[in-house]
Amino acid sequence: MPAFGKDFTRVTGYIRNLRGGSQPILAQASDGLLYVVKFTNNLQGANLPFNESIGSELYRACGLAVAQWKPLLVTDAFIDRNPDCWMQTPEGRLRPESGLCFGSRFLGGDGVRLLEILPGASFKRVLNFQSFWLAWMIDICAHHTDNRQALFQEDAQGHLSAYFIDHGHLFGGPKGEQQSRFLASRYLDPRIYQSVSSKHLLRFQKIAGSLDVDQLWRQIQALPQGWKTDSALCAYSECLGRLSNATLLRNIIDSMVDAQQRTNECKDDQSGRKPQRAVLCFGVPAKGGGRRLAASGVHYYACA
Repeated sequence: MPAFGKDFTRVTGYIRNLRGGSQPILAQASDGLLYVVKFTNNLQGANLPFNESIGSELYRACGLAVAQWKPLLVTDAFIDRNPDCWMQTPEGRLRPESGLCFGSRFLGGDGVRLLEILPGASFKRVLNFQSFWLAWMIDICAHHTDNRQALFQEDAQGHLSAYFIDHGHLFGGPKGEQQSRFLASRYLDPRIYQSVSSKHLLRFQKIAGSLDVDQLWRQIQALPQGWKTDSALCAYSECLGRLSNATLLRNIIDSMVDAQQRTNECKDDQSGRKPQRAVLCFGVPAKGGGRRLAASGVHYYACA
């Protein structure tokens, strides 16, 4: 978590526009580093800076790889000097608001090979592929309303390390009002979900149960005041409540495993191969023989 002071890092140089609904830009900052910058008045919603920053911190607290981030000061002079960074809308160009914006360290550069899409054979080279199971569990609890996104850094030996990016659709989305679906937060290519043992699944539940909730709330207190909307705080509180509910997590993990097995069986049926049930699961049967996704009653913020 960055330490905030009066002297914020400033955005100094525009490099190019990047893809994405929030219309981010790649920019250089006064610390000499490159950042993916998302403006406060982005086209997706007011909760995006909170979701991006605190989503990153929640992932980091669970031991998942994410980019470093910090609030970046965007000045009126920078915006006026770089009209290419203005956002495009159906009504015309929209001037970004000056002030503190979310900045995520650019993971590429300096000869680092960065991959966004992998061919099927390359998933075996991902060193931390089991992290995708943990990320999926967290995203379900956080009501992530979009597919999980990741980038892959390749080392000299050809191994790949996944970094989880784009947390703006956590906690009910950038506007805090979207409904999540169980499979919506899964990584788009299900081949990344290779077989995982029940031991690892239990470890994921223990990670969630050992989170330092007080520290997470202290991180929120350090955010720029304008980033902390009521809907984002309420959704985050409910997320922490779900992560602390051991019974709910067991049901969620069972549902994840079942969904992935059905996906694998459909592919096996289409290819004529015999289905393999390599993923182990544990669970608490719900009434009627199905899986029950209960709601937690634990809250850390008074939700209206």
